[in-house]
Amino acid sequence: ACWKTYVGRPEADQYRIRGFGILGGALRLNGQYAEALPMMEAALALTQRYWSHDEHSFLVIQGDLANCLDELGRNDAALVLKREIYAGAVALLGVSHEDTIGCGGNLVGSLIVQKRFDEARSLLREQLLPVAQRTLGADHNFTLTLKRNLAATLTNNPDCIRDDLIEAETIMQ
Repeated sequence: ACWKTYVGRPEADQYRIRGFGILGGALRLNGQYAEALPMMEAALALTQRYWSHDEHSFLVIQGDLANCLDELGRNDAALVLKREIYAGAVALLGVSHEDTIGCGGNLVGSLIVQKRFDEARSLLREQLLPVAQRTLGADHNFTLTLKRNLAATLTNNPDCIRDDLIEAETIMQ
């Protein structure tokens, strides 16, 4: 119904563009990742062309696209996009904004999947965890997830040493 309602509108119409995104999101949620991808790519391209001033919406659409790429096993492309999203969120919202911290957490998750443990650990220790603890508090869901991810970077790294395991255990207590 959404598609039929908005497909006939002009190409620059914001509701038509959002229709692409909604359809892509619905297909993705239904596990139809290959079908969702072109819808999300179209929403991103049209948003960039006609609504480039709406930077927050652009970041959200990029995030949806990155998640779809991950689900299709295109982890390298997703990682590149998640780096761009985090950098964009820092520039647009600042490092202390909850959405920026969430984007950073998504980037860390991709780094862990790709076994880039040192980079993930560095991002967590130097940027994300200090900001999350200061801004959101030690008991916030994002902060706790970041701590769990730090422990994962320590224990899953094939080069881990005994001190890393002790630190991971301390983090998880």
